[in-house]
Amino acid sequence: MTRPHRPLRRDARALRRRLPASAEVVLLGSIATPKYVEVLGDTFDRALLFPRDFVGRGDMSRGGLLLRAARAGRELAYRPLDGSPRHGPRASKLSELEWGRT
Repeated sequence: MTRPHRPLRRDARALRRRLPASAEVVLLGSIATPKYVEVLGDTFDRALLFPRDFVGRGDMSRGGLLLRAARAGRELAYRPLDGSPRHGPRASKLSELEWGRT
């Protein structure tokens, strides 16, 4: 384990101990690199989920997806990170938001 990962691993383990065994944890960051996935996956195992529409999206596109879901009052669909593809073809571009509406 690299030194920068120690605080994340420590805090993830502390959180895991406080959560009910049936709790699900959703990763809203990058799933394409092992930066967070390995540390959090080791701690939360099958309880670690991610939005399935994140595959093939970069930071800005993921943010846009989250913004659209929040504005629509809709929860994204999640899938377990363990065993799921984390890389894929580039996702289609999101439509432009109309900012005049709420």
